[in-house]
Amino acid sequence: MAVVVFSITVAGPTGLFISSLEGQTRTLLLGRMTESSSYSLEYMSRALRMAKKDLAGTCIDAKTNYKNPSGISSIRFLKYDEILAKDICMEFLVQAGQLGERKSANEQSSGLGSFSALTPNELEVTSTQAKFVITGQGQVDNLQPRVTIYFRMTKKNQSQPEIKVETTVSQRNLDIFY
Repeated sequence: MAVVVFSITVAGPTGLFISSLEGQTRTLLLGRMTESSSYSLEYMSRALRMAKKDLAGTCIDAKTNYKNPSGISSIRFLKYDEILAKDICMEFLVQAGQLGERKSANEQSSGLGSFSALTPNELEVTSTQAKFVITGQGQVDNLQPRVTIYFRMTKKNQSQPEIKVETTVSQRNLDIFY
């Protein structure tokens, strides 16, 4: 009888402890995903706002602001780099489950450099979950160029929990006729 009473007394708090531990693990993972997606979004937004119209067509098509070189899961643009004090060609894309960037040495470079991840390795963004949708690209639509970014982030090999992110970034420079 004492063993039964003791088992019941221990089983209740043990179950409560296990469920609170699982809840804490989930909360920590959500915090990590929120932090990572916030950093990635801020970094990409800042770069996309500073995009320039490529007048010469060295990075993307002539007289355009942005281009989706391999479908809507990537975006390429010309950006002035304050540190290097020159224009560089940049691309944001998903590769091997990570959201990241590739840059050229300068705007005259025909190829982009190696992939640099913006998200940690333990989190995953698949290319089917990431989209860069361009609007206001043409000179005849009277719209300021903007990019809408969509992506979903999960822990690798898990479908839950998941963070969904969507935001629209407008180019800082006015889109004027050239």
